[in-house]
Amino acid sequence: MEKALEQQPANCLKIALFGPESTGKTTLASELAVHFHTQWVPEYSRAYLQKKWDEEQKICEISDLIPIAKGQIKLENELAKKANRVLFCDTNVRQTYEYGKAYFKNFENKALKECVEKHHYDLYFLTQIDVPWEADDLRDKPNEREQMLQLFKASLDADNINYVILEGNKKQRLKKAITIVEQLLEKPQMDVDK
Repeated sequence: MEKALEQQPANCLKIALFGPESTGKTTLASELAVHFHTQWVPEYSRAYLQKKWDEEQKICEISDLIPIAKGQIKLENELAKKANRVLFCDTNVRQTYEYGKAYFKNFENKALKECVEKHHYDLYFLTQIDVPWEADDLRDKPNEREQMLQLFKASLDADNINYVILEGNKKQRLKKAITIVEQLLEKPQMDVDK
């Protein structure tokens, strides 16, 4: 695997927020990081694609996926070194890969697929679509949220990934997530460096 796509070992639990656009991942990641006095990894593609939109009025192209994945991994690796026992990732390469499949017909990328197979997260929070969709320059699938949710769920199920569905309002999601993370942190960890 190309070095820029490698997930570095970390002495913390890694929790990925995963799901369709506008389902509260960023809000939840930042609130969890505050609660647990730790770091959270922002969604690299937001800044990358917003810059592209502002400068060129262009949306994501297939050629953007590898630079986005590299930027996401770089941020994750840097922030994992600063994390306090747990790192919350407001997306990951699996999300980038699944969006690639949703947006680009017959999409396949060996490098991204290898990342999906090799990168490790201790838990995924799959965010439900029961919150209002909010428009911005980059969001474009308000009527396809259910299909996107099923795509993300199928990805986790196909690879037998441990996940918890978060639903309800922001307060309910945060409360449930905090309880689950506290339980994870109480468990003795054999080897967090996966």
